[in-house]
Amino acid sequence: MNFYTYILKSVNFNRFYYGHTHNLSDRLKIHNYGKVRSTKAFRPWVIHYYESFSSRSEAYQRELFFKSAEGKKPFSII
Repeated sequence: MNFYTYILKSVNFNRFYYGHTHNLSDRLKIHNYGKVRSTKAFRPWVIHYYESFSSRSEAYQRELFFKSAEGKKPFSII
């Protein structure tokens, strides 16, 4: 099973959301249906970036990196 670290971008606001999941398309739907409290007000969302990992712990560690000061520097993900 693959796990993903993802960055979502709000279409209408200049906001990003960082997370990890095992099913990227279902997780995007959950965000856009308004089922996640922290993203509900900023819908709709699109996938801005994602990476695939073989374990949940690797995906989670990458998510934590993106949430860190180093991970939020411009062009640090691409």
